[in-house]
Amino acid sequence: MTLSKALVPTQSLPVRALMVLGGSVFIALAAQVSVPMIPVPMTLQTLAILIVGLGYGARMGALTVMAYLAEGAMGLPVFANGGTGLAFAGPTAGFLVGFVGMAWAAGFAADRGVKGAVPVALVALAVSALLYVPGLAWPALVMGKSMPELLSGWMLPFLAGDAVKAVIAALVVSGGWAALKNRA
Repeated sequence: MTLSKALVPTQSLPVRALMVLGGSVFIALAAQVSVPMIPVPMTLQTLAILIVGLGYGARMGALTVMAYLAEGAMGLPVFANGGTGLAFAGPTAGFLVGFVGMAWAAGFAADRGVKGAVPVALVALAVSALLYVPGLAWPALVMGKSMPELLSGWMLPFLAGDAVKAVIAALVVSGGWAALKNRA
């Protein structure tokens, strides 16, 4: 059982639609908290996506991220620094597409009952690391970036932040479970 199902046991279609909308807005707001970096900014998107995936489960988490991406593709300024669908042709495209897998993988662990700060943090760290596969593949294949460029500009500067965000996501989700347990 996921945290969202524990909080809202009866999830009718309208409730689920509101959850997807709320989750996509949460991700969009987190994307606006941005530290300008070259070639891609550091944002809180991944933190929000981890929380959504870990809280909603694989299917709802991935669906929420797909809704977020669709909002951007339709021209809404939901991506980092108010970006729109043009971001799908820019340097962050691989990361954007990888967000769906990130939410799904985090949610898959949640669906399997992973709870507690340490196990959830380990899952969040692993899922964050996997995001670099599509994130780095795009600039390598489409933009012709070399491995040294990718490591020095696209990965290494973000690893510490990803670790912190993974721990924060784990604390938020495990804290949610603890609050539910104490409420009962």
